[in-house]
Amino acid sequence: MKSNRLVTLEDVRANPVVEAYIKAGNEHLGALGFTDHGLRHSGLVANIAKNLLNKLGFSEREQELAAIAGYLHDIGNVVSRYYHAQVGAALAERILSDMGMDPAEIAVIMGAIGSHDPEDTCQAVSNVSAAVILADKSDVHRSRVRNPDIHNFDVHDRVNYAATRSFLEVKNAEKVISLQLTIDTKIAPVMEYFEIFLTRMVACKRAAEFLGATFELSINDVKLL
Repeated sequence: MKSNRLVTLEDVRANPVVEAYIKAGNEHLGALGFTDHGLRHSGLVANIAKNLLNKLGFSEREQELAAIAGYLHDIGNVVSRYYHAQVGAALAERILSDMGMDPAEIAVIMGAIGSHDPEDTCQAVSNVSAAVILADKSDVHRSRVRNPDIHNFDVHDRVNYAATRSFLEVKNAEKVISLQLTIDTKIAPVMEYFEIFLTRMVACKRAAEFLGATFELSINDVKLL
């Protein structure tokens, strides 16, 4: 094993194994009809997770670990969508060990990846884990839809395509984490969002509470949670 060093998100982004696995996993999910889970989603989750911990005043290193875990959280899709969180944690352990990361930090990242899904039972196990859950579940946007035929959308395509804006705001003074969505109700009614994403919102509520905050959901400027 290489000597321990402070691995950064940029190191992970530059790793050809990471890039290959994320791209292949996204292709596999595309063949199964899933929305985008590729480099766009990975990069966005990494940035949101890091920003969330930054706004809440956590250490710079925890912020960086959240970014790394966020970037790697879906890497297990290269093997299968089923148990992708647990498989991804194992893949991340090997990759990060080869990069020389401290085992204690690898353990934090493994826990964050392994606990981000399935969304109906996922539970934060660390600050990094909570940040990844919130960042991942908040990525609802039409740019994730890969089906080119709007007339053949399934409910996930329709709800994602209807979401024209998604923003996770952190109000540190009030200790509130607010997911703000704009949904085109001509494409999908708000109720349809809850039909498929209610478990995600419950996961976000638990994750926010782990961080000592309250979770709020606003859709079209109406506070619903």
